[in-house]
Amino acid sequence: MPMRPLRSHQREVATIVAAIASGEAGAVRDILAAVTPGGGKSLLPVIAARALIAAGLCERVCWVVPRDSLRLQAEEAFADPAWRAALGHDLSVRAAENLPGDPCRGLAGYVTTYQGIAAAPDLHLAAFRAHRYLIVVDEVHHLPALGQGDGAGGGDPQGEASAAWSAAIEPLLACAGARLLLSGTLERADGRRILWLPYRTSGGGGGRQEVDLAAPGWAVVGYSRARALAERAVLPVAFGALDGESAWLGPEPEGGGERPRLGPHRLRAVAPNESTRPALFTALRTGFAGALLRRSFEAARRLRAERRGLLGPGATRGLGKLLVVAPDQVQARRYLDILRGWVPASQAGSMALAVSDEKGAHETLAAFRLTAEPSVLVTVAMAYEGLDAPEVAVVAALTHVRSRPWLEQMVARATRVDPNAGPYDRQRALVYHPDDPLFARFRWRMEREQGTRAKPPHPPRQARLALPGWLEEEMAEARERHGIVPLESNALALRLSTLQPGPDLAAGLAAAREPDPQGELLEPPSVAERRLRQRLAELVAGQAVEDAQEGGKGVSVAPVPVAPRGAGLFHAYNAALKRALGGKPRAEMGLAELEAALEWLGRNRLRDHLHLLEGDHRYGWAARKRGEWRPPVGRPAALWGGGRRVEAGRRRAGGVPRTG
Repeated sequence: MPMRPLRSHQREVATIVAAIASGEAGAVRDILAAVTPGGGKSLLPVIAARALIAAGLCERVCWVVPRDSLRLQAEEAFADPAWRAALGHDLSVRAAENLPGDPCRGLAGYVTTYQGIAAAPDLHLAAFRAHRYLIVVDEVHHLPALGQGDGAGGGDPQGEASAAWSAAIEPLLACAGARLLLSGTLERADGRRILWLPYRTSGGGGGRQEVDLAAPGWAVVGYSRARALAERAVLPVAFGALDGESAWLGPEPEGGGERPRLGPHRLRAVAPNESTRPALFTALRTGFAGALLRRSFEAARRLRAERRGLLGPGATRGLGKLLVVAPDQVQARRYLDILRGWVPASQAGSMALAVSDEKGAHETLAAFRLTAEPSVLVTVAMAYEGLDAPEVAVVAALTHVRSRPWLEQMVARATRVDPNAGPYDRQRALVYHPDDPLFARFRWRMEREQGTRAKPPHPPRQARLALPGWLEEEMAEARERHGIVPLESNALALRLSTLQPGPDLAAGLAAAREPDPQGELLEPPSVAERRLRQRLAELVAGQAVEDAQEGGKGVSVAPVPVAPRGAGLFHAYNAALKRALGGKPRAEMGLAELEAALEWLGRNRLRDHLHLLEGDHRYGWAARKRGEWRPPVGRPAALWGGGRRVEAGRRRAGGVPRTG
């Protein structure tokens, strides 16, 4: 297996943790890695854990991620065989749930979420007090600093949730033996300080607070987009800006009457004005969205056809995928319907939806990352941050969010280098977006960082666009019926910058049929645990069915105990297995324990261990209710939870209750 070279920021972190492990770093126990989105943060926890655990400074690692869909990716970072060989480590972590017991289950660490810690803070704090942990906080900018009145959240539900996360995670940071904080940005959209980071007052006056990069006890590693491009760690971005016009109904006049028709207004303007956001709001919900979606879809289709010609007609990986970011879940479903209308019914399965309200959304995200299909994914926010899907080559930015950190994360979904797509020079990231002045500012900054030609935007009229009060309150989807009413929009012109699209080759969006095997990628621990638990359940059910068939309607054909048939028998066998294995629930077992349980079950019949249920009335009750049981041979019915009804039945039938 070829060895992968470390990037400069990864080498820097390796040097820092080596110095901490050897004692040369003095009191340094905090590492801040500010890495541009897509620059490769996921390897840094592996590098740090390997060195600090080997040196005995830490015993375990806890990796905290902002959303559940990222837990599996964290497991995969430790399980990746190429990095195991390159770094010479054998550490494994598991995606933990808030179940009682050791969250590591005997492994080197565990992965959890902000929400998971906030839901059971005592569980995680007990683990940190029992062992010295390296704590890794991913995308730490989501966590606001507490104190000085910051903890209330200002009445904003999202702000209150973030403050609750910070309050639960801060004690873990204080208990940890070492800390690794990761982020693609060192600023929050609301201007608040970030949890745990050191701050100082800016020397420029005005009392502005900024991160203190030279604070004692801290080591700071930066990896900018320009540096990542120079090392070919990320792809340059080409932007396709689509202009259009929108018209909508404004708010009701105070004196009553009809709502005024506003527009048509152009999206593209010299500077943001009062019509910018409502025009964008309308465009994303009417005809303009379909036009931008069509251009993104055709660009992805051309790219896949071009790469299929270069990679070969049988290629299924590396062809490029399309990610559509919608403004809300209603529009996401509408966009998916539009996309599926452009392909034959047989290809509808190549397009998928991943939103929080959709069943199986996390499985859909995993399939989008790891398999050839789906090749088109529509989402809102689940996939914008941290999604490691190098095959994404085209992004349709149909979102009204204009926060720079948010947009950087979204664009970064397409800037990862795809090892299956051919040489670096032949790869590109293409982002289609509305040509509004707010996005233009962001695009100009990114184009300047990557060294491509970009005209600076016109100077803004004011530092922050002051929106009318009615629009600030009514832009929310839940209040849409009281606010602006989108009427219509149309696309006018497409403006490409920094890169021209690929040649116009005729081809269809041929979906890959068979996903490639994952090679030598080790099975993540949480996936292995689920598989082993499922296998145990199947074996228990199999024994229950076999024994019920042998015993007929409560009549044993062998000198062994016969427990109740059906669901009662299955639950009784599960209880007997639990007692035979020492009383530990399977949900709390680690991999080694689950494997041992499978081996035990392969050598034993649960019907021979039903005596372990003596005195437990729960399983006897299920049996008596069915009237399909008899007590174990040589054991009184009272041991099965019998009472008056059982004794009466035994007297009527000479020791065996009637079978109905």
